[in-house]
Amino acid sequence: MKSDLRNVDFKICNEKCKQKNGNFEMKYLDKYAIKSLFPRPIDALKCALSIDSLQGYHEKRLLNNLLNNYNLLERPVANESDPLEVRFGLTLQQIIDVDEKNQILTTNAWLNLEWNDYNLKWNETEYGGVKDLRITPSKLWKPDVLMYNSADEGFDGTYQTNVVVKHNGSCLYVPPGIFKSTCKIDITWFPFDDQHCDMKFGSWTYDGNQLDLVLNSDEGGDLSDFITNGEWYLIGMPGKKNTIVYACCPEPYVDITFTIQIRRRTLYYFFNLIVPCVLISSMALLGFTLPPDSGEKLTLGVTILLSLTVFLNLVAETLPQVSDAIPLLGSDAILLSLVLLQTKNYQK
Repeated sequence: MKSDLRNVDFKICNEKCKQKNGNFEMKYLDKYAIKSLFPRPIDALKCALSIDSLQGYHEKRLLNNLLNNYNLLERPVANESDPLEVRFGLTLQQIIDVDEKNQILTTNAWLNLEWNDYNLKWNETEYGGVKDLRITPSKLWKPDVLMYNSADEGFDGTYQTNVVVKHNGSCLYVPPGIFKSTCKIDITWFPFDDQHCDMKFGSWTYDGNQLDLVLNSDEGGDLSDFITNGEWYLIGMPGKKNTIVYACCPEPYVDITFTIQIRRRTLYYFFNLIVPCVLISSMALLGFTLPPDSGEKLTLGVTILLSLTVFLNLVAETLPQVSDAIPLLGSDAILLSLVLLQTKNYQK
């Protein structure tokens, strides 16, 4: 008899929970009422858990209603002639590597894509106050935005995260990834050089009449969480929207290009390359203070020449291994060696 009463009381509590849409009022949690309704603690726990289970029930019902007839191949626009606006942004986390030889920039970044899907709208009051959902991207339509100048073997280096869908149809997709992009590097002024590396993003199949990319910030990329690099100083990362008509197709294609502007930190190279080179070269001036017929003068000149030769090998190992441009630092070292050699020949 007592077990039957407890079952009835538990059903009453469960009904009260449902009527309040999961908002269980404190008057139902009076300790005397709990003891009278639930002599065993496990029964009270079941009633409390039934409150949270309502939210899961509403989400399950909502997901079924949204995705049952959803076509992930359909571009989510009410009018097919209208382009779908996609707000695009980039959050730069870290510059991992700048490969001067292969001319590849490796970065850690997050993409930010926002669009509106009219097929994913609902009235939150009809689903227990559920305002948003997290849905795997394989079940939804999402923009096929890729980095055009990718140098990655898999081309797309992003990690597929869930899409946050709100009750008004707004979709937010923020996939992180390790990006390898091609970058034209000029080392003429090494180690006092600045580099500008582009990261160009756009839809791979949709033209500008079907999908319109828009910068989500006029300031360009987000640098609020950027981790400083030991070799490169980040100057800025402006963004620009481009509309290009390619030779293959008459339709315009839209892309968003972020330019990573970096400057090499010169402190390491200053003390390990420039200072030794200047000191060794300045020692050649000491030879003019010695008498012309002095044997020490010839010995000093040969010693300085050998020192410059050894130092030039060290400089060659440090300089980027590219042939598009010759760094002025290497040219100066070779020029000083030739001048010193010519001076010694003249003194002979």
